[in-house]
Amino acid sequence: MMQDRQITLTRLIAAPPEAVWRCWTDPEILPKWFGPEGYSCITKEIDLREGGLWRFDMIGPDGKVWPNRHRYTLSEPPKRLEFLLDADDDGSEPKAVVVTLASEANGTRITQVMTFPTPEMCRGALAFGADRLGQTTLAKLDAAAQRL
Repeated sequence: MMQDRQITLTRLIAAPPEAVWRCWTDPEILPKWFGPEGYSCITKEIDLREGGLWRFDMIGPDGKVWPNRHRYTLSEPPKRLEFLLDADDDGSEPKAVVVTLASEANGTRITQVMTFPTPEMCRGALAFGADRLGQTTLAKLDAAAQRL
């Protein structure tokens, strides 16, 4: 059953799809907003095209470092972006992330679905607060898109 391996986040963003898309695909903009409130990103390598990757360290409010890698597998501007997310190593099975953007009510409806390799990994992420933290990430995206 797929639902026990997924976290879905959605938000209506007060900006057009093209602005939201640019926030996801501009290497100058993405590292500035990505991550939960209080977290920051330090980029090691960035190529946001289909077939490219973004390697970065996410720094938590307590200074803890989480290595990350996004490998971009699909880019359909300005509607759909897909990538594999892992801890910047090949030792663990990645999570699959699908981001969709749709025009809605003077803005953009973003839906982000993260599919974990196992139900246990998904439960662990939820226990850590991934859904709540993810909503703060989307709030930062909303603010960034409105500035464009």
